[in-house]
Amino acid sequence: MYKNLAATLVAACFFSPLSFAQSTPVTPPAHSPVKAGFVYVSPITEAGWTKQHDEGRKAVEAALGDKVKTTFVADVPEGADAERVIRDLASQGHQIIFTPSFGYMEPTLKVAKEFPNVKFESVTGYKTSPNVSASNARYYEGRYLAGVAAGRMTQTNVAGYVAGFPIPEVLQGINAFTLGMRSVNPKATVKVVWLNAWFDPPREREAAMTLFNQDVDVVAFHTGSTAVMAAAQERGKMAVAYHSDMRKVGPDAQIIAVTHQWGDYYTRRVKAVLDGSWKSGSVWGGVKEGMIRVGDFGPKVPKKVQDEVLELQKAVGSGKLVPFAGPITDNEGRPILAKGQRLTDEQILNMNWLVQGVAGKVSR
Repeated sequence: MYKNLAATLVAACFFSPLSFAQSTPVTPPAHSPVKAGFVYVSPITEAGWTKQHDEGRKAVEAALGDKVKTTFVADVPEGADAERVIRDLASQGHQIIFTPSFGYMEPTLKVAKEFPNVKFESVTGYKTSPNVSASNARYYEGRYLAGVAAGRMTQTNVAGYVAGFPIPEVLQGINAFTLGMRSVNPKATVKVVWLNAWFDPPREREAAMTLFNQDVDVVAFHTGSTAVMAAAQERGKMAVAYHSDMRKVGPDAQIIAVTHQWGDYYTRRVKAVLDGSWKSGSVWGGVKEGMIRVGDFGPKVPKKVQDEVLELQKAVGSGKLVPFAGPITDNEGRPILAKGQRLTDEQILNMNWLVQGVAGKVSR
């Protein structure tokens, strides 16, 4: 999630579900646990981006027991600080290091050259090397499903979206959410507030409050804290949780959560170091791969709506439902996709437009 504006370059590369190129396996000494390091871009809050990655770390410990020893360093800024921390972890004998932030990609690649026998997992990065793998999740699949729930629940037909930066990953989410919402409620519209920041709780809250003052009764967000959910709870509005289940923060406000599930992927990668089968490659997983899930419905959501969304989730997982399927028109009236066509992965990763129904513009 956490990307600087250079993330627009991600369009140059796209991921395949489980493709790995061969690299020289390095097996840890017999009877010695694998040392796995994790670097986090923000503090570990009660819910959110970093929380989900730390849950993934804990899942590795639960699955592998004394075969693994994990270490994490939290609240590490992207850039020189990240490079220093990653290098420290490699110097301390960690055999695999997870760096889940886009701004960690270049520091990871730089350190990886210095430690060719250490394996690195660049999560949300897109560049690879013999000892660096890249991975990300198809967040937009969950966004579409959350949009269906929002479309069923809204009374004003106006949703809000608090967004970090206008980069492809964020635009994918806004567009998928809007398409899902309008698939069941064609009158629905979505208003976007851009923060140009990923983790700024006071401004996240302020943006949500601004939207609630503009006839918005349900809000989604692509930022790193629980501030938007808390604002919805305070104002008696509805919100879509992102990254984590946030019902502790918004017991009445939350209608659904789009959660990221990193535990299985992280465990498989550490196991690969254990048995010497680790290979470099790229992964872009979604509902089918178990990396994205929707659920954790709030008390306001009727069972009929819950069942509808869960059935659609199965359809996404099986490939029967594709969020970015035509016809699609952008919010300037420009045809994007004809009926019967689907956006390719490359087109999704190059996304620089807003779908019909979204108020606002992005520069191309």
